[in-house]
Amino acid sequence: MAVMSSAEIERFLQTPRHAIVATNTADGAPQLSPVWYIYEDGRFYIGITTDTAKYRNLHRDPRISLCIDGGREDLRTVMVYGVAELFGKTHPLQISMRWQLISHYMADAEAARRYAEASQAWDAVLVVVTPQKMLSQNLNG
Repeated sequence: MAVMSSAEIERFLQTPRHAIVATNTADGAPQLSPVWYIYEDGRFYIGITTDTAKYRNLHRDPRISLCIDGGREDLRTVMVYGVAELFGKTHPLQISMRWQLISHYMADAEAARRYAEASQAWDAVLVVVTPQKMLSQNLNG
């Protein structure tokens, strides 16, 4: 099976895609959630809120896995295994990355502004994942 080079992985992760995040529930079962992410300087930055299962799971057990897939027409995938750090709503890193995440996924600046305003009251948390292991596959012809 073909794998991607480091440069190919870097380019692949810059495109706005959903990552499926796996966290560990209290009974050990995996809990899966689609999330937005930014990949920058070898780390993943993910925005979540404190009212989610993934937050409760990560607060108890910081181990995390991500799967980013190219979609129906793009047969590339990156799998990530690591440990999460959580940064609360008032932490400077969470504040600075919030706008980057929103603007990365919204179609234009006006849509990003509206989303940022609508979500301002959410109890946001920034999840920072430093990969311990990263695997890739490229099944494109």
